[in-house]
Amino acid sequence: MNRIFLLSGLLLGSVPLLGQTLPAPDTTRTVLLPETTVTGYGQELPLRRTAAGIGVVDARVINQFNQTSLTAAVNTLPGVRLEERATASYRLSVRGSTLRSPFGVRNVKVYYNDIPFTEASGSTPLNLLDPATIGRIEVLKGPAGSAYGAGTGGAVLFSSPRPAAGTTRAQTGFTAGSFGLRRYNVAAESATEKASWRAQYVRQTLDGYRQQSAQRRSVVALDGELRPSDERTVALHLLYTDLDYQLPGGLTLAQFQQNPRQARPDSPVGPGTVAQKAAYRSRTALVGGSHQYQFSPRLSNKTVLYGSGSVIRTPFLVDYERNTLLGLGGRTAFRYQTTLAGHTLRLLAGAEVQSSFENSRNYRNQGGTPGALRYDDEIRTAMGFGFTQADWELPAGWLLTLGASYNRLTYRITRVSDAAAQPDTYQFKRSFRPEVSPRVALLKELSPKISAYASVSTGFSPPTEEEIRPSDGSLNADLQAERGTSYEIGTRGQLLADRLTFDVSVFDFELRQTIVTRSNAQGTALFSNSGATRQLGAEVAASGWLWKPASVEGGTFNAPTPEAGLQAWASYAYNHFRFQTYQQGPNDYTGNRLTGTAPHTLSAGLNASLQQGFYLTPSLSHQARLPLNDANTVFAPGYWTFAARGGWRRVLLQQLELDVFAGIENATDRKYSLGNDLNAFGNRYYQPAPGRNYYGGATVGWRW
Repeated sequence: MNRIFLLSGLLLGSVPLLGQTLPAPDTTRTVLLPETTVTGYGQELPLRRTAAGIGVVDARVINQFNQTSLTAAVNTLPGVRLEERATASYRLSVRGSTLRSPFGVRNVKVYYNDIPFTEASGSTPLNLLDPATIGRIEVLKGPAGSAYGAGTGGAVLFSSPRPAAGTTRAQTGFTAGSFGLRRYNVAAESATEKASWRAQYVRQTLDGYRQQSAQRRSVVALDGELRPSDERTVALHLLYTDLDYQLPGGLTLAQFQQNPRQARPDSPVGPGTVAQKAAYRSRTALVGGSHQYQFSPRLSNKTVLYGSGSVIRTPFLVDYERNTLLGLGGRTAFRYQTTLAGHTLRLLAGAEVQSSFENSRNYRNQGGTPGALRYDDEIRTAMGFGFTQADWELPAGWLLTLGASYNRLTYRITRVSDAAAQPDTYQFKRSFRPEVSPRVALLKELSPKISAYASVSTGFSPPTEEEIRPSDGSLNADLQAERGTSYEIGTRGQLLADRLTFDVSVFDFELRQTIVTRSNAQGTALFSNSGATRQLGAEVAASGWLWKPASVEGGTFNAPTPEAGLQAWASYAYNHFRFQTYQQGPNDYTGNRLTGTAPHTLSAGLNASLQQGFYLTPSLSHQARLPLNDANTVFAPGYWTFAARGGWRRVLLQQLELDVFAGIENATDRKYSLGNDLNAFGNRYYQPAPGRNYYGGATVGWRW
């Protein structure tokens, strides 16, 4: 079996957010250093001691771009693509995993402050999060079975900004920009050695670049942590989001070229998105708490419990959905450290369970109001997995990791509207055969600053509830779980007296029973298994100092002052993704390029700051030409886009924090489609991205 190799890129840059100590601006740091601690796989090891493809973005990277969206910041990681089909309608790809995601986030497990954020059904409402409420993003690429259960697309760990001990701060900000952008942010936080809390409110409104693409989002985030003793830590998190955004729909190439700002027009098939008032509206609350206890220097436990509730109203082109969802779940993990043959052995074992109940009523859409009832479903989902992992420190800088998880998933769908007419068939159940997903990895420290690793991991990704039960009302009893195996090698570290930081990897991911999507005339996404795919790739990230102050002692190159510096950064991914076996009726797509995946992606930029407080962060993004259908007969052109953000930030009177900024996106006014509709009926593939746009604003804070 062929091996593949991956490189994980880690980028940081730009301006600290509330929740971090605010000295004069440090916009010079873009790539996380190998000493950075990562929480992925549960052991909290330094990055240089983690044998996996991992990418990390912190608040400074998020702040380097327009705060209206996480897209630009996440896309600084090689192999990771976040797209917006419409304003706030996210689609996340980790090494090609958007193949089965015509909308939403699937096949990627997401956590928010250690709370399972991905629903029991497998879908992730990523649009509930606002960039200002995120302090760090950690992406585990490829199968992550040893710690995060079923999945072939990786895991993403979000965490809130954390206030520094001994600080109290209040902050408010305002941003205005093109296409009716208005953004308001209010936050307060305080921390001592024993406790911390943070509260934030963000409201964003946008008229939108396209017709029928307005957005309104309000987010409240509350975070608290208490350490009553040296052994015990208790944390509580609350997230509430009120979200409303319109859906403009996909365009044909002729419509896209004629006027990219138009919504999907009326057609002989039926009315367009404006006439049907297509939109997504939801109110969601998530409450979670964690308890961590250190029983002894060797043994500790962390347990997380959560509950969530959502009310969703969604008029689509044909149907109108009214959904109410309740979710409960928890996760526990024990860590134990001992020695084996005289060398340190770290053990991890735990379990995660989730359960949800959804009442989903589907009506005919009559111009944005519910019409006749089509069906009324009650959906119960139960999932759970156990996991274990061992990390054994071997002589000469070697580290061996072994891990595995055991996964179960069951859907029960009761079609209440059919109970009287079809008493024998109105209940539907799908249980997926339990799977064990192992992982093995070996790492070698080549020097105190450089390490190399190799890993083999497996994944098991069952269909989500939306794939089993698409919005046309059908129930898919034939759809099977994906199963994949990933081979990866990589190296990361620092060179040239720490001037250059690099992270490189290569991978070979073989996926069986790959789930693919197509749409019908009404725009409904339908799913089927395609056979197998093979995804070969290479990923590279690097950052280097072009200038930073030298020490006055003999001119040696020591740690830079935070007030000034110039650094360049770049991340690149090469994807040779192909259908290995794929027969759809009389059509044989074997050997075709993987739908919706570009062979080349590139992000790069400069981070510059001066002692006087001025900073500038220009950046560019490139995506190569990519296929829009499985037959590879239609392609979306490649594109280059350019953006920049600059400003002035100072701390006045030792307490007053001021940040005045402005930025431009898509500076060359490039017409391109981001978040294309794959295998779209009627050739409506294109979701035009915004043209040239500007924004500016200010943030004022006071710290005690």
